[in-house]
Amino acid sequence: MSLDDQIEAYLAGHPEPKRSELRELDGAFREIVPGGATRFFDGKDDDGKVVSNPTVGYGTYTLRYADGSSKESFQTGLAANATGISVDILGLKDKSALFQRFGATIGKADVTGYCIRFRSLKNIDVEVLKAAVRYGAEAVANGESADQTPALHRSGGDVRGTRLSGRLTSPRRT
Repeated sequence: MSLDDQIEAYLAGHPEPKRSELRELDGAFREIVPGGATRFFDGKDDDGKVVSNPTVGYGTYTLRYADGSSKESFQTGLAANATGISVDILGLKDKSALFQRFGATIGKADVTGYCIRFRSLKNIDVEVLKAAVRYGAEAVANGESADQTPALHRSGGDVRGTRLSGRLTSPRRT
């Protein structure tokens, strides 16, 4: 199955309105992130164990681990979860940048060092989300990305981040 077919099957597998919201974001991220959709991670490691939610990856980012090893991954990830949608933005040196730049204006969303989680697009300002994705893509393209990512764990196939120390929550959350 081609990459686009895998992504379409993943998006189509969600009920409305989440399906339409994921498709809207997929289209936007393909335009914003250099290289468009470059990966699909089914959420399972090499042993078939579920390690994360399936994720559509956009762009390319080299994860560098504390032990000196590295692995190619996506720069921006889009995933559905039990309560909504998650957007991962990998590679930012300043782990407070997403919250500081976008936390107060994005709407009802949890904003951490690398992830923006929200229940539905109707709860956030989509243009602010797109600006956050654009910010992350430009930072990586301009060489302003993190030198290493020691907080990330390894799993088969691809990588998903673990929660960074502390959790920043948007002050607009109610």
